[in-house]
Amino acid sequence: MTPSRDISRLIEIMAALRTPKTGCPWDLEQTYATIAPYTIEEAYEVAEAIAQGDFNELRVELGDLFLQVVYHARMAEEEGRFAFGDVVEAITSKMIRRHPHVFGDEDARAAGAAKGFWEKIKAGEKAEKGDKSQGHLDDVPLALPALTRALKLQQKAARVGFDWKDASPILDKIAEEIGELREAMEAGDAAHVAEEFGDTLFSLVNFGRHLGLDAENALRGTNDKFRHRFHAVECGLADKGVKLGEATLEEMEALWQAAKGR
Repeated sequence: MTPSRDISRLIEIMAALRTPKTGCPWDLEQTYATIAPYTIEEAYEVAEAIAQGDFNELRVELGDLFLQVVYHARMAEEEGRFAFGDVVEAITSKMIRRHPHVFGDEDARAAGAAKGFWEKIKAGEKAEKGDKSQGHLDDVPLALPALTRALKLQQKAARVGFDWKDASPILDKIAEEIGELREAMEAGDAAHVAEEFGDTLFSLVNFGRHLGLDAENALRGTNDKFRHRFHAVECGLADKGVKLGEATLEEMEALWQAAKGR
């Protein structure tokens, strides 16, 4: 079987991998649950390639992520639930339905993307499903990273008017949450400390949102900065013939500040 630019070839490859007796033993053992972590991991690797501006790697990582869609669809087809074509149909239908200002009739296109139209369309979709019990924020996925989910919850609440008018009062809220965190620490209540710590993080995400910042992306940048500076500390110690774990905090701090200065 040769490589191809045609999606049907990838579908054929996945079918071959999942064919009993002649397929790949590892692939045959997999389930939705065992593959799900790889799906999340591949999405992060796509984000990493974008952050690094590595478009050759992005091409590869998008393929890896796309494979996850084909994989899940193949398992569903084996169970008679749906096939890859149904996945494509579902998303194309959704995109057309949610963009009447692009794909609708003349009146819909002329009306444009009026404020709040997206929420109205999604509310209509929920009504068609007969789901009246779902709250406004209930469709924000639980599986999202916590910082990303906090941002999405806040954004969705803000669309219906539940939001601070500007960023300044949020700084006071952050100070308030830190005060409550201190009180919980002094009381020695571990569960309360965890709760107040979470409240502080949530307020910080909200503050970043008002500044036009994505907390997840901002923290990812800081993580990379920390990693680079710590590597500089590691190299500096190696130059002195000192191993990690044997250096004093003062030695490491001096190297850290030098790396920071550079």
